[in-house]
Amino acid sequence: MKSLYRRSAAVLLASVMALAAAGSVSMPVHAETTLERLQKAKAEKEKTEDARENTQDRKESLEITKNSLLGQLSTLNDDLAQVSTNLEEIEADIEAKEIQIEQTEAELEEAIRIQNEQYENMKLRIKSMYESGGNDSYLNFLFSSSSFSDFLNKSDYIDRINQYDQKLLRQFEESREHVEETKAQLEEELVALNELKAEAETEKSRVAGLVSRTSANVADYSSQIADAEATIDALESMLSEQEQDIAALQKQYEEELAKSRLAAQSKWRDISEVSFEEGDRRLLANLIYCEAGGEPYTGQVAVGAVVINRVLSSVYPNTVVGVIYQNKQFSPVASGRLAMALANDSATQSCYQAADEAMGGVTNVGQCVYFRTPIPGLEGIRIGGHIFY
Repeated sequence: MKSLYRRSAAVLLASVMALAAAGSVSMPVHAETTLERLQKAKAEKEKTEDARENTQDRKESLEITKNSLLGQLSTLNDDLAQVSTNLEEIEADIEAKEIQIEQTEAELEEAIRIQNEQYENMKLRIKSMYESGGNDSYLNFLFSSSSFSDFLNKSDYIDRINQYDQKLLRQFEESREHVEETKAQLEEELVALNELKAEAETEKSRVAGLVSRTSANVADYSSQIADAEATIDALESMLSEQEQDIAALQKQYEEELAKSRLAAQSKWRDISEVSFEEGDRRLLANLIYCEAGGEPYTGQVAVGAVVINRVLSSVYPNTVVGVIYQNKQFSPVASGRLAMALANDSATQSCYQAADEAMGGVTNVGQCVYFRTPIPGLEGIRIGGHIFY
């Protein structure tokens, strides 16, 4: 008995010292049962599924918008190509028009030169023919006629020469005027082409801006879609892990139910057969404090009764230390809250009184070996904020 006591005390002391060194940890005031963890896991899975569906919907909406933008971008690129082609054609027309103007200016200069030359020649001939004393003057030419008929013929000849000169002069003037009109028309056409070029450049700039903004929007939506896909992948991975956790918790819960039924049907010791060790009272009182410190006294007795019921059942360890420190049974153990309570002996007088009653064989929950906060579908004995089953 002393050997068992020393082992129990040593285990208890080592646990208290290790967990007390870790510092204070805030935890719930009741043990989170497997069923509670299972239902919480299912609720978290539903949230993950909702998040996945919402993200999938958002991704599809983004893809619709992106595809619409891609259609707009394709049209804008076609428009930009057409505007660019039109601009190239206008620039080519301007270049050709400028060449035509240069040629017309050269033709105009040549026409003016020929007209001036013809005018000067005509003046020289007139001057030569009408000035007296010259061998080539009109008077000498006329007075050298042999007869009146010859005089008339020579006079008619001189008149035809004058008419020819005037005709040539008019032709050169008309030619020059035509060239000047052609040049003026070409210059007007050049002005119109430059205006078209300016309009085309403005349109090209506008469409290019639209292409740039639309391309940026497409890139932004592509990035958002990639983020959504990454989120969906992460949620899928999370769902897979949650499904595994749920399966494991479901299995554990079924095992607990089976164990609970087994405990009810198993061999039970009488309280008189239990030998409590030194420290059991303090350990049980502080566990009651952690699990039901804020519950009514009957609830504190009920928690103590659950611990003692397990000690009495052949399904669980046969000591208070073994039951309380059994793996994953009481959350204050895993959280370190029990260790802190033990280090400070936080249990109240009512917790100690409840522990004394439970260790004395008093139970207000029959042979229940589990307790938790109420949840739909769970049947049991309701005391305070807990259901015992």
